[in-house]
Amino acid sequence: MDNGTELKLAEEMKLRGFSSTTIKAYLYHISDFIEYSKANASKKREYLLYLIDKGMNPNSVRLASAAIDFYIAAILKQAPEVVPLPKRKKRLPYVLSRREIQEMITRTENIKHRLLIEMLYSTGMRLSELLNLMVEDIDFDSNSLAIRNGKGGKDRVTIISPALAQKIMALKESGRVFEGRNGKYSAKSVQLVLQNAARKAGIKKKVTPHMLRHSFATHLLENGTDLRYIQALLGHSELKTTQIYTHVAAKKLSLIPNPLDCL
Repeated sequence: MDNGTELKLAEEMKLRGFSSTTIKAYLYHISDFIEYSKANASKKREYLLYLIDKGMNPNSVRLASAAIDFYIAAILKQAPEVVPLPKRKKRLPYVLSRREIQEMITRTENIKHRLLIEMLYSTGMRLSELLNLMVEDIDFDSNSLAIRNGKGGKDRVTIISPALAQKIMALKESGRVFEGRNGKYSAKSVQLVLQNAARKAGIKKKVTPHMLRHSFATHLLENGTDLRYIQALLGHSELKTTQIYTHVAAKKLSLIPNPLDCL
């Protein structure tokens, strides 16, 4: 793909409010599709079959299809070819236990790093939302915070622990909640903080910001919070997206004493 086409595509996606992650993924798939098409004189259908035969995950195949459709419609000004797609692969989210999260927080000595872990778990924020969070977005009276321009360009309100809110109030009066030496905290820095905390806590699995978001939702559900409230806090457009946490929370059923065993 030539630089002119790539620049045009990036501009079109920015105008539509695509996230930087989506733009990067779309550009990769479009470039790969163009190169494959040149070499094999093939269309979208043949390219997707090639990806499937190569063993690509169904979700990635669907993403590639969406990227190609965008390229065909936005750049070539043509109607995209309608091609059947593999069913979306559903995976249960990885969730940390309350004890594991407590261990991560307790064993993290750096105050800023500890607050970062607490913020992700207390609010259910996405990584990008955390990096852009301003002190002014926190309502210290109602213990809530406004997430502006989240996924899909949507705003929403979520909860925050009163104790955590007070810690932040004592540290900062304005500006970004989390800042590095050169200004805005980087995504890589946050991921390293979590990996180090997990290592100190003796957690073998790779801990990610999204894993804390999953834990936030699952633990709320286990505490009896209505699923529709959780949907709103997470910013999900559809309830079925939030319902995946019911499968994870159901694991707690094994902890309920069976009446037969209590005789």
